[in-house]
Order: sequence, then structure tokens, then C-alpha cells
Amino acid sequence: MERIGRSGFGGIILATPSMEDYLEQIYILIEEKGYARVSDIAEALSVHPSSVTKMVQKLDKSKYLIYEKYRGLVLTAKGKKIGKRLVDRHALLEEFLGIIGVSEDQIYQDVEGIEHHLSWDAITCIEYLVQYFNEDVKRKEDLHRLKEMDELTEK
Repeated sequence: MERIGRSGFGGIILATPSMEDYLEQIYILIEEKGYARVSDIAEALSVHPSSVTKMVQKLDKSKYLIYEKYRGLVLTAKGKKIGKRLVDRHALLEEFLGIIGVSEDQIYQDVEGIEHHLSWDAITCIEYLVQYFNEDVKRKEDLHRLKEMDELTEK
């Protein structure tokens, strides 16, 4: 994973968490399929195609992508960079929650709930913490042992 960095997007701020969700999903679709159609985006985000069209037009106006009606869309360099950072942020948070012992079936929902509410400074600190735990498996074992001991005292 490429280091995200404290600046997040190098000073570029997306207007809304919704814009981030769309850019992240568009980036994923293009990486997986080579393209992203309005219908694919709508299905992936569980929204109506008309909502996707409106957001894609906003993202086009903000220079994150180029959209031509009936022809599809292409991410600009700016859109690709941000899309990758959003995907990396999501993966980092999933890894972090896994390390600290959040159950597998809860991780995705928790990441979706917190990813838009953390500063890029907080993301960078989490990145260092994940690196710290990954450098020595004993650190993870110690953390999990603490959790197990706490759970035993609760019973």
C-alpha cells in the first residue's frame, strides 16, 4: 500500500462524503473491469441511475472525471489519484480494525461508518500503528491477549 501521507489529497478537498463514495467506487470498477458505467455504479452503491448521473456531472464539473452522455466516463489524473487514496484509506481501516480484533463480519460496516469522519492526520497515525503491529507478530499477540483477558474478567 502506498503511504497515504498527512496531507491526504495534497490540499484537494472533496466537498462531501458522498462524492468520496462515488469516486472510490468508480476507481474500483475501472480497476476491476476496465470501465465504469452509470448502471454499474448505481448497482454497486445501491442508488438510482439518475442519482449517479447527477453526481457524475458534479464530478465532471470539478475535474475528477470526464463524462460524456451515452459514452461513459474516464477518471482524470486528479480523479485517479484521489480514487486510489480513498481505496487505500478503506483498506488501511479494514486492516486496522482486523488487527485490533473487530469481528470480520463487522469490519466493513464499521469502516463505512468512520472513514469520512477521520482527518488525514488521524489516518496517517493509524497507518503508523498498523505498521508497528505488522513489524512484530508478538505485538498483535499481546494485544489479542489483553482483549482475551478482559473478556474473561467480564464473565
